[in-house]
Amino acid sequence: MIKFLLNGILRDKSRSLLPIIVVTIGVFLTVLLTNWMGGIKSDMIKLNANFTTGHLKVMTRAYAENIEQKPNDLAILDVAELMQDLSTTHPTIEWVSRIQFGGLLDVGDENGETKAQGPASGMAIDLLSKNSKEAERLNIKKSLVKGRLPRAAGEALLSNEFLEKLAIKIGDQITFFGSTMDGSMTFKNFEVVGTLSFGVAALDRGAIIVDLADAQMALAMEDAASEVLGYFKDGGYEEDQADKLAAAYNAKYAEDKDEFAPTMQSLADQNDLRALLLQFKATATIMIFIFVFAMSIVLWNTGLLGGLRRYGEFGVRLALGESKPHIYKTLIYEGVLVGVIGSLVGTFLGLGLSYYLQENGLDFSWAMKKSSMMIPSVYRAEISPFSLIVGFIPGVFSIVLGNALSGLGIYKRDTAQLFKELEV
Repeated sequence: MIKFLLNGILRDKSRSLLPIIVVTIGVFLTVLLTNWMGGIKSDMIKLNANFTTGHLKVMTRAYAENIEQKPNDLAILDVAELMQDLSTTHPTIEWVSRIQFGGLLDVGDENGETKAQGPASGMAIDLLSKNSKEAERLNIKKSLVKGRLPRAAGEALLSNEFLEKLAIKIGDQITFFGSTMDGSMTFKNFEVVGTLSFGVAALDRGAIIVDLADAQMALAMEDAASEVLGYFKDGGYEEDQADKLAAAYNAKYAEDKDEFAPTMQSLADQNDLRALLLQFKATATIMIFIFVFAMSIVLWNTGLLGGLRRYGEFGVRLALGESKPHIYKTLIYEGVLVGVIGSLVGTFLGLGLSYYLQENGLDFSWAMKKSSMMIPSVYRAEISPFSLIVGFIPGVFSIVLGNALSGLGIYKRDTAQLFKELEV
């Protein structure tokens, strides 16, 4: 029967072409938008995790309450001991310490007078250790615009936009002015050895990246760090596991009332990301429902028009002894075949454009020049295994539903009326 129905679909273009086109367009849009939204979600998680939140973050309770201010006077002490304990109790997670700091960068002229100044947002990471993955995690090599990576103490990286704003060049000396962990004033000279462009407005406006040891010395934070970030070693963020680990860790210190006791937060508990992740899931579900509903309406009307044209065919089949239920079932089977054909074509086209967007993306940097959020300026799609089947949900279901609704007209017509229409 399947071969018989398939031949009918392929030979009678007037009966199958329009439904296949409608299904193809709907599936194409479903696959494309699913991959694009998945890509935006994945890039946003990766960007926030790599630069600010980690998959897990450990800090003092007092620091967590004032985290937007990056208060290093509330930073973690004895950080080496803490990281050793974390590595022992959670061996599947890689732990790194970082210092977030802010201050003023001063550029002097040949006479030692201030030539330019600008506020800087600094990050200190382990750049010089042989086994450190921090440069790779922050994609520093690929983000390098000019110069090279730091190779020794006292060297720094600036955002390319910041360097141009200060009107300096590679090799120039800059002076950082800020405050130490205990509130004293501090200054330290750095040599600019490279510039970066991350493609994120919040980072590219005034970023400076230095080695962790340099920051610890300049800010009087020996064996201290603002935050300790944890990353699952397989590279992906596992929300449920991260939540369980954070809850179990915090339960250990539930009885400790010290404001400097450590607390752990998962990525979803930072920067309002949990609500954003839930919104992505809800949007994907609503999107599929809308496509199913819209295509069902269109295909229902298409089925009604096709059913009216096929009343003569139904009359012949009834005359040959075929029952109404059997005719109705063949309509459903036809819907399944049309849905599969349209879904295959739509999925292929959707994956094709998704691959292009995955490799090239769409640049929205023009709209994010003043943004302070950690979101990428180039939106890319991401092809996932789910996208191979997601199109079949609206593609097959909608045409089957449309044929099922339109096919009810067969039961409302008398056999005698169908024979009469056949005679006409």
